[in-house]
Amino acid sequence: MQSNTQNWTQVTEFVMVGFAGVQESRLLFFILFLIMYLFTVVENLAIILVVGLDRRLRRPMYFFLTHLSCLEIWYTTVTVPKMLSGFLGVDGGKNISYAGCLSQLFIFTFLGATECFLLAAMAYDRYVAICMPLRYGALVSWGTCIRLAAACWLVGFLTPILPIYLMSQLTFCGPNVIDHFFCDASPLLALACSDVSLKETTDFLVSLAVLLASSSVIAVSYGNIVWTLLHIRSAAERRKAFSTCVAHLTVVSLFYGTLFFMYVRTKVASSINFNKVVSVFYSIVTPMLNPLIYSLRNKEVKGALGRAFSLKAWKVQ
Repeated sequence: MQSNTQNWTQVTEFVMVGFAGVQESRLLFFILFLIMYLFTVVENLAIILVVGLDRRLRRPMYFFLTHLSCLEIWYTTVTVPKMLSGFLGVDGGKNISYAGCLSQLFIFTFLGATECFLLAAMAYDRYVAICMPLRYGALVSWGTCIRLAAACWLVGFLTPILPIYLMSQLTFCGPNVIDHFFCDASPLLALACSDVSLKETTDFLVSLAVLLASSSVIAVSYGNIVWTLLHIRSAAERRKAFSTCVAHLTVVSLFYGTLFFMYVRTKVASSINFNKVVSVFYSIVTPMLNPLIYSLRNKEVKGALGRAFSLKAWKVQ
């Protein structure tokens, strides 16, 4: 630690407590989270591989799905390996440098915001496919898809710049123990020695802007989809059209439900243990469930997975 001009000691390293209450069962939790992490990586890689190899899936909806799968791999990789090293109790396993902590928070926020915008882009794709099928090829061309995906990643990258800059301007003079399993904004603010009101307000407004902008696109898209479906006379056609949206709608419900709870808040003080549980859900459980939802609820993905991993298909190749 180094002295600053106000006779405080500037923290240069943080210690992440993680799940301190499960020390006796830490090996069990290590194995559980390791399996979940590996399962998440394998599932999402399988989705990327299958969409890339199967020509029948080379459509806009699956183009966005590969971006989502790629994002999910990085989303969990940002936090889970560090958490696993903490469970093992290796030297420095729970320690993270000041710069490393801010970097982890930046990347995690960047990927979370990007996921919001990708889910909105996927909702727009479903809206055009169901409500304007004759104009689908013109409105959702490959050029449009590439521009939409690039915009999602760019805006997602820009989202955490101001919040992280304001975080870097705060003074952390001790203690340096983060009561969480990764460098999230709320437990970090609880450790700041300087005024955090501007930072809290900025976090709230940025989070609210991202969530409202992306969720509004999703809500308007599905509102139009429902309106269109209600005017389809054939029940079979309605079910067929809606079936293409079920997987996406399920993923949106899981992701946005936890995000609205966690981040649209202005208070630092809250139930830390409950926040950890919710954080595990949206940072580990949801990325693991998303590929399962898309593969089990989508006949085309399920069929492509079956073809890709069948012995017969390999023999033919």
